[in-house]
Amino acid sequence: MAEKISILIVDDEDSVRDSLYNWFVDDGYEVACAENAKKALSLLDNREFDIVLADIKMPGMDGLEMHRRIKALSSPPVVIIMTAFASVDTAVQALKDGAFDYVTKPFDPEDLSRLIRKAAAKVALKDSGKHLKERVSTLQDVEDIVGESEALKQVLREVESVAGSDSSIIITGESGTGKELVARAIHSNSPRKYFPMISVHCGALTESLLESELFGHEKGAFTGATFNRKGRFEMADGGTIFLDEIATISVKMQIELLRVLESKSFVRVGGNREITSDFRVICATNKDLDSMVRS
Repeated sequence: MAEKISILIVDDEDSVRDSLYNWFVDDGYEVACAENAKKALSLLDNREFDIVLADIKMPGMDGLEMHRRIKALSSPPVVIIMTAFASVDTAVQALKDGAFDYVTKPFDPEDLSRLIRKAAAKVALKDSGKHLKERVSTLQDVEDIVGESEALKQVLREVESVAGSDSSIIITGESGTGKELVARAIHSNSPRKYFPMISVHCGALTESLLESELFGHEKGAFTGATFNRKGRFEMADGGTIFLDEIATISVKMQIELLRVLESKSFVRVGGNREITSDFRVICATNKDLDSMVRS
């Protein structure tokens, strides 16, 4: 498995640090805190962090000066500035100095989560450049793909070549040949590796169940829908969705999927609010799709 994204929170308010710490830990990040810029720089001297989330106004050294010093590090993290509305102009100056972005207090949970995911994606993109220069034998999550044949080596070479792309992919092959393992290897070596790969086995679900599974549903959308439920596309935000047995879905569902692929947005079953999600799609099938299209 890939290592966790690490975040350093720098704020002089205990309540802010505690809230953000619990929030990000629950989201699966590795988190550390510092109550001032001096302590934060000391932590950064001893270890690397992927993201620094720093308040712009703190006693002693402020966030702007801290950011300038962070930029001088040999491997500087992505820096996001926290600011009150009254200090937005100062935050804009931080952007001009190279900060990744800023967020205003009080925080909007969805906006902050989205911003952290964007920053993590930037970190992953930087890391992926290193991974793609490595030999095929060092690819992550390929230990379950066993064999020494030239055909298998070609598969691993193709995993390496497509992992850095964000294009949709379809994997074909007979049942039991390890298509999901290949999909997972692609995901684990891509810029999206820090986010989930969500799998859906389309052939095991009826059309109505598949619709609810993919798009989610609102409370009361149908009998038994007693609460709001996120769909798989929503859960895959930032990561990859793997659609197995894609050839089994109906024409109606194919049209719905095409719309989602084009817009990266959808509406839950029984809902009216459009939801956006950033994901990569990998599909798999044991069918000959060219023959199916021609027929």
